[in-house]
Amino acid sequence: METKAEVSRFIFPYVRVYKDGTIERLAGTEIAPAGLDPETHVLSKDVIVIPETGVSVRLYRPNSTKPHQKLPLVIYYHGGGFFLSSTADPKYHNSLNKMVAEAKIILVSVNYRLAPETPLPGAYEDSWVALEWVACRGRQEPWLDEYADFDRVFLAGDSCGANMANYIGLKLTDTERCRLNLKVQGIAMIYPYFWGKDPIGVEITDKQRKSMVDDWWMFVCPASSDKGCDDPLINPFMDGSLRLEGLACEKVMAVVAEKDILRDRGKLYYEKLGKSGWQGNAELIETKGEDHNFHIFDPDCENAKSLFKLLASFFNHA
Repeated sequence: METKAEVSRFIFPYVRVYKDGTIERLAGTEIAPAGLDPETHVLSKDVIVIPETGVSVRLYRPNSTKPHQKLPLVIYYHGGGFFLSSTADPKYHNSLNKMVAEAKIILVSVNYRLAPETPLPGAYEDSWVALEWVACRGRQEPWLDEYADFDRVFLAGDSCGANMANYIGLKLTDTERCRLNLKVQGIAMIYPYFWGKDPIGVEITDKQRKSMVDDWWMFVCPASSDKGCDDPLINPFMDGSLRLEGLACEKVMAVVAEKDILRDRGKLYYEKLGKSGWQGNAELIETKGEDHNFHIFDPDCENAKSLFKLLASFFNHA
């Protein structure tokens, strides 16, 4: 009689790891096909970037876009703690359709490989490869050639995707920008996933959620066992981190949510960026009464609609 495999680790509340090495995700595995969204009239399609690794992108554009009409180009990194979700996740697909419809943009949603099957820094590497692909006009990808304005390029992401947007913005040194012939005007960081060993703000009293997020990070980045949650990838203020004054854009919008355990890290990032010597303009927006990534789970609520309008303004007023 077949017996159920024994669980060796539970990453609350999302992942079971079995002793035989099997990974069972309890969320973020659903698939929504690309195509025309009947509600927003946004078109999407999937494109493979690197066949060998499976790195791909889901492209979005308003169906009303006219030939040779150039729209702001947004490169988007989805959240999920580096170990959940995908560009085809119905929650992300639905939310991004609404964002694209409101903002009138071309959006490239990056499908990077997930941990633990691909431990970090794999997701960062995949996201950089996707940026290089975009810089090459997607190797003659028609939607980018026809509709994307490469003079109005933005990075954006939520949660760990915001973390990666920051990483990409810091890695875009003058040399890399020259090589790629790519200028990023702004970065939208939505509920950014930064962390640290020593608790700050609400983390001090919310010990249960602090421990939970600690566990998530060690799950996706076992190579950081010596530094733990002070690894520069997750704590951008530690020795060895890329220097914030080198952020390769002219403006940043950092969005935090009042009830989010990550709230105080997002505020700290905004403060540190302002004191770093970076020459751009940054704004901090706090959504009252909401928790982490509420706009993904409930994109029709009033606060989500307000967020999409703020992002639309950010992308269209360079």
